Amino acid sequence: MTITDEDCLAETLAFNEKFEADTASRPARGPVPSAATLALLRRNRLGADTPPVRLEHGRDRVVAGGVKVRTFVPDRVDGVHLHIHGGSWAFGSADGQDERLWRLAVEARLAVVSVEYRLAPEHPFPAGPDDCEAVARWLVSHAAAEFGTERLLIGGESAGAHLSVVTLLRLRDRHGVTGAFRAAHLLFGPYDLSMTPSQRLFGPRPRLSNTDSLRGAYELFTPGMGAERRRDPEVSPLFADLAGLPPARIVVGTEDPLLDDSLFLAQRWRSAGAPVRLDVIAGAMHGFTLFPLTITEREQRRERDFLATACR
Repeated sequence: MTITDEDCLAETLAFNEKFEADTASRPARGPVPSAATLALLRRNRLGADTPPVRLEHGRDRVVAGGVKVRTFVPDRVDGVHLHIHGGSWAFGSADGQDERLWRLAVEARLAVVSVEYRLAPEHPFPAGPDDCEAVARWLVSHAAAEFGTERLLIGGESAGAHLSVVTLLRLRDRHGVTGAFRAAHLLFGPYDLSMTPSQRLFGPRPRLSNTDSLRGAYELFTPGMGAERRRDPEVSPLFADLAGLPPARIVVGTEDPLLDDSLFLAQRWRSAGAPVRLDVIAGAMHGFTLFPLTITEREQRRERDFLATACR
């Protein structure tokens, strides 16, 4: 484990305090968002009150039996990155981060394929994982013809990090596919939906995510499941056999309720035999990459460098 960005700690903690102070000006999500709040969250980019910017570089298409994706293809392509967005499995979209994904595509020389997976509560587990699995299988079969390369990478943030690991496990367990995706990039994901100690103990602090909002998200995504059922490895990949998974970079902040999830997953990933780089960002809260911070710019550069060079 490497704790990074301690030189930015004052800026990061000051932002956290301002975020808490501004709670009243943001939509009240509550443990389970109201229909009106959920609709607002779905209209706006993650973590903000403005609609996302759609770039002309993005192309919407349908693949793999009807699953929608948004693709970004730069002039030079050295690999394909399967991106899975966050949003508590209930909001977020494939076109919600066009600027970031296009920059990643150009600077890392990757075709980026972002999945428009079905959202809870209308489409609870396993709908979202089914869609991600379908697109991953499509890439395994068609990446060379579509993008001129078989070098596949996978990753996402928050719920998208969870779905990335679930997708790798499904490829291995359902289809006998290992090694097709050569690296995974996992940003502040929840890997134990029965709740790790850091999730349970974080409390009600009004950050982008806290104990109550996590419980609410799990209820929307896995309605009616108790803690024991949520420990099923198909739901909570922290409890899965992780053998055969690719090298990974796992990132989380010290002020994230999901801190334990990343610490525990990194240990289990490493014990299963794959290289892991675990970066813990000093003072960072959940979802910090959504905001204009020094640590955000640094993290996006580290993500780009990892994906550009992984398993070349």
